[in-house]
Amino acid sequence: MQIELRDIHKSYGPIKANNGVDLKVTPGEIHGILGENGAGKSTLMKILAGFSLPTRGLIQVDGAAVDYRNPAQAAELGIGMLYQDPLDFPLLTVLDNFMLGQTEGLGPQRKKFRRRFDALTEALHFTLKPDVALNTLTIGERQQLEIIRLMALGIQVLILDEPTTGISSTQKEVLFDALKKLAAEGKSIILVSHKLEDVEALCDRAIVLRHGKVTGEMDRPFDSRGLLEMMFGTPPVFPPRCSETPGKEVLVLNQVCGIGGRAGLQDCDVIIREGEVVGLAGLEGSGQGVFLRIAGGLKQARRGSISLLGCDMYGKNHHAFKHQGVSFLPASRLEDGLIAGMRITEHFALQANQQHFVVRWLDALQHAKQQIEKFQIKGRPDSTVEELSGGNQQRLLLSFLPPDPQLLLLENPTRGLDIESVNWVWQHLHAYCSKKTSIVFSSPELDEILMVADRVLVFFNGRVLKEVEAAKTDAQELGRAIAGKI
Repeated sequence: MQIELRDIHKSYGPIKANNGVDLKVTPGEIHGILGENGAGKSTLMKILAGFSLPTRGLIQVDGAAVDYRNPAQAAELGIGMLYQDPLDFPLLTVLDNFMLGQTEGLGPQRKKFRRRFDALTEALHFTLKPDVALNTLTIGERQQLEIIRLMALGIQVLILDEPTTGISSTQKEVLFDALKKLAAEGKSIILVSHKLEDVEALCDRAIVLRHGKVTGEMDRPFDSRGLLEMMFGTPPVFPPRCSETPGKEVLVLNQVCGIGGRAGLQDCDVIIREGEVVGLAGLEGSGQGVFLRIAGGLKQARRGSISLLGCDMYGKNHHAFKHQGVSFLPASRLEDGLIAGMRITEHFALQANQQHFVVRWLDALQHAKQQIEKFQIKGRPDSTVEELSGGNQQRLLLSFLPPDPQLLLLENPTRGLDIESVNWVWQHLHAYCSKKTSIVFSSPELDEILMVADRVLVFFNGRVLKEVEAAKTDAQELGRAIAGKI
């Protein structure tokens, strides 16, 4: 199935997300869509998937103009999209989620769909179990489920928006093998990404967007420097590691245990010192997420002791930790960090520490304008948060942080961001180090941890398996520890 997009425009008020984009998608090929955050990648793909309507432009399928207005109509034409956050129902089983939108006859035929489910998972070498609750699956497994659901719908053009964000290297290998198999069967794959290594490993062609326009295309074999110049103009420079000398003890965990994720947290002994940056590595669900939430009072420890600046914090809630200068930034921006449907100004109104019942909207509006300018957020005070790109949502979350926290707990703070935005985020975070703020962050990217952390804690099966200075290790050593080998 041949897809062609011609002169696609998409505007949100004065903001032009897409500005005259032309794109051809060929059957049997894997196309990479590269670009910095806010370049218009996701907007363009949402238009192709029927999730959003173009302001102007034409879409052709096999040479004929088409006019569809929602994802269901796009799916009937054979176009489907896997979003950054899979669209599923956590309380239903895996099989129930697979059956969504596929009911035939008078009612759902579970045996028939189970056979179809088993055949697709076997063909793509997925290991999903149909009867477990979806909320027990990792992000990577939820992606696998959405892929086979789309295949069952007869999708011929599969769009994936940043699919490798937050998944393990093993899950990425399984995903890439499945996508190569689908392409070999004649399906078109479109991979939206900011990661050059993913595009170089998987794609036949790369198309680069910048400021809503196509700045260039390149076929395999790829020239990384050339792609970076198309994306950013000049290659970005990463920030140096924070040079502050660690000071007094800020957070001390002794034999702390807690539940959550796949492995919980077991007998954790960790000391975080003033002014240091500590990176947390490990496969998803290995304990680092539970550690961050216990350290911020969002989860209660089952046993052990927790000391914050010399105060006993065991059993206390997040408000008590926040009062002591602890701030937590979640990885799930729209699920845990921001409120979908609400405008930027309304978020700042909620942030205001006011003692009266009347909302001071003019103050909130002025604060929103100041923070939008300071944090270079591509949006307006009246923009809803879901109108923002992932990178701009992250900048908005960073603008909520207090000016002088004692401890920042950051869960994958650069999730889904391009190289330039990662650089900007860490330049901003490093400014806290000069104020003696301690920073603890998790990331699936070992290169990022080695680049910015002073110290690394590797989690495996709920325990801190390795603790090492970042300058005295490398990705291979950390990778072995992540796999359980010291």
